[in-house]
Amino acid sequence: MVEKTLKILIIDENPVRAAILEAGLIENGYRNITKFEDYYDLQAKIFALDPEVILIDIENPNRDVLEQLFNVSRTVKRPIAMFVDHSDSAMIQASVDAGVSAYIVDGLQQQRIKPILDMTISRFHAFTRMQNELDHAKSALEDRKVIDKAKGILMKQKTIDEAEAYSLIRKTAMNKERKMADIARSIITAAELLDGAL
Repeated sequence: MVEKTLKILIIDENPVRAAILEAGLIENGYRNITKFEDYYDLQAKIFALDPEVILIDIENPNRDVLEQLFNVSRTVKRPIAMFVDHSDSAMIQASVDAGVSAYIVDGLQQQRIKPILDMTISRFHAFTRMQNELDHAKSALEDRKVIDKAKGILMKQKTIDEAEAYSLIRKTAMNKERKMADIARSIITAAELLDGAL
C-alpha cells in the first residue's frame, strides 16, 4: 500500500476510540498521524502542529469545545470531521457554525474512516470555494458602489455626463496602473476633504 503524506490530527480523550480512528487511517495508508488527548490550549497546539485534516471524537460536544473549534477554524482553516455518539439539530448547527465539515453521529467504525475522510476534505474545499466566490462578489459590489459615488462627484464638479465620468476614472486608473475602485476612493476622499475645508 502506498503511504499517504497527509498530516492528520486526532483529538480524543478516550484512547480506545482514538485507536479505532488511528487504525482506520493506518489501514488506508496514512502514517502522519498525531493524537491529542485533551482540549487544553487546543488552538495554540493546532496552530503549532498545522495539520491538514482534524478528526475529533467526543461523546457529547459541549459549548466550550465548540467555541474552541470556532476559534481554530477562523485561524487555521482546515477540514474538520467530528464523531459524536448522539446529537440534536441545535448541536449540529453549532458545529457547522464552528467550521465542522462533517458531523458523524454514531459512525466510529474502522472501515468507514477513509470515506468519511474523503467526504470531509471534499466538503471543506467546496465550502471554501463558495466562500471565496461570495467574498469576491461582495468586493465587486462594494467596488461598484464606490465607483458610482465617485462618478457622481465628478459629474457634479466637472459638469460631465456619467459615461465621461466613468471614462475619466478608467483612464486615470490605467495611467497610474491602479484599480478603478482605488482611484474612485481617492476621488471620494479628496471631495470629503474639500467639503470639510469649506
